[in-house]
Amino acid sequence: MAIAARLRGPLIGLRRPVLTMLALAVLWEGIARGFDVPASFFPPLSVVLADAWSVFPYLMRSVGRTFVETTLGFVTGSLFGIFCGVVFAYSRGLERALFPLFVVSQTIPVIAFGALIIIWFGNTILAKVIIAFYLTFFPVTVNTHRGLLACDPQKVSLMKSFGASEWIIFTRLRFPSALPVIAVALRLGISLSLIGAIVGEWFGDTVGLGVMLIQAMYTEAVPRLWALILACGLLGSALYAVVAFFERRFIWWRQD
Repeated sequence: MAIAARLRGPLIGLRRPVLTMLALAVLWEGIARGFDVPASFFPPLSVVLADAWSVFPYLMRSVGRTFVETTLGFVTGSLFGIFCGVVFAYSRGLERALFPLFVVSQTIPVIAFGALIIIWFGNTILAKVIIAFYLTFFPVTVNTHRGLLACDPQKVSLMKSFGASEWIIFTRLRFPSALPVIAVALRLGISLSLIGAIVGEWFGDTVGLGVMLIQAMYTEAVPRLWALILACGLLGSALYAVVAFFERRFIWWRQD
């Protein structure tokens, strides 16, 4: 009974999104068939799902590969971003010297950066992870830096008056107070990481959602394109939901 009560809340929370998705699915099918829209432009959802089922094993392998690249890029980019944000918050000199370089790096088109990475590392998982890392670390760096500097100075002074070391202040006050701001960047970062992984696969590979998207585009397989758009959306939503779950679970003092 206790387990059932604990699960009831999340299940109730999922009811509205599920009903919304079902309504959109019915609307999609109804518009495509009711208005006789050409399948080469907007195929019915049933046709899209049938096409996805016809390549289901390959699709699942591609989803798995893209998931691995996205996750690795997100984790490494987030850790690097948090580290840099902490360093910049505690070292004004390094912030002035390095932060402008971080900003300039984000003005480089991901296609150009990705091409360079592929030349250096080849069509490997590492190359895709680096591209995903590239899109992830900057927002995490900025929000970590911002969150640490926004810590209430009166609370810092109070802890210092009791003899707390800077490490204690950081671990007990500064970093916990910055976590809600960092979590916002993590939710954005997981989406950017997925984009980076898919873009990296455009440069060539044998498996991955990006590979399938390029193949479908070149062959003008419109139902396949819509199926892959759905797959990317579902994967991105699932990854976002996981990050949001950990935020709700472990950052319970966040401001809603």
